[in-house]
Amino acid sequence: MTEAVKRRYDNSRRQAQVRATRLRVIEAAKRLFTEDGYPATTIEAIAEAAEVPLPTLYRLFGSKRALLAAVLDTSFGGDDQPIAFGDRPAQRAARDETDPAKMVTAFARIARDIMDRSSAIQHVLATAAQVDTDAADLLNEIRRQRHTGQSRIAAALAATGALDPGLDKTEAADIVYAMMSPEVHRILTVERGWPADRYEHWIARSLATLLAAGQRPPASPAGSAPAAAERTERPLRISGGDAYLTAGACCRDGLPSWPERDFLPAPVVMTGVRQGWEAGSSARVRMCQATSAREMDLIVTRSLA
Repeated sequence: MTEAVKRRYDNSRRQAQVRATRLRVIEAAKRLFTEDGYPATTIEAIAEAAEVPLPTLYRLFGSKRALLAAVLDTSFGGDDQPIAFGDRPAQRAARDETDPAKMVTAFARIARDIMDRSSAIQHVLATAAQVDTDAADLLNEIRRQRHTGQSRIAAALAATGALDPGLDKTEAADIVYAMMSPEVHRILTVERGWPADRYEHWIARSLATLLAAGQRPPASPAGSAPAAAERTERPLRISGGDAYLTAGACCRDGLPSWPERDFLPAPVVMTGVRQGWEAGSSARVRMCQATSAREMDLIVTRSLA
């Protein structure tokens, strides 16, 4: 008599398919929430955009609120791995850093990366919370989690003995919570047009103010102004009231408003342009404020013609 051999069922392929479907739904939901807003986006629209049967979507997420939470989680972490944010390698490495200056630099980089991924969807949540109770509950939950997570920055500084003795950990945690908030990020990067590099540098400098005097890194010359190439004004060509970027780097009071590269061939909305300029004449821009990917308000200071 031969002994029956039981085969082990390998469900790895099935798990990969489920994960791929889940990610597809999350990506579709993030796009629709960002484009149309949370209240106006229906579960049915998300299922259709993701090309997933509605029962499957409900089986994976259960509710629209749970789907929004999943979108936020993947935006914060950068992937769908079931790893707590505080246990991720970058966070652990930053907390384990023994040099206080390097520690605040590492946390600034983490803050920049999180905001790069999640700023838009966090704004969707904050806006939806004003009219939707589920969104309001989720926003409060995320704020509690953010305060708990960001308080670890103050705790890590205190553990190295680097925290300013005039601050206790609770006060320092509240300061970190405020300066690293999505609201402040939006003010600086959307309203004021700061690029991500400048935001990251500001966070690092701001966190350094929490350090004891002897632990603070030396101030950069001239407040770490952008490189000369970045401060070069970008020539514009005036054509029938529209402006087209040609070369160089545009700036606003010395602060670059977008990365050093050719930007867009599309027209740029202009304000404050002097009357009587001929089509094809040139100008330099002293101030500019990005209001969207395709639109900027510009103040032209002089003609080069």
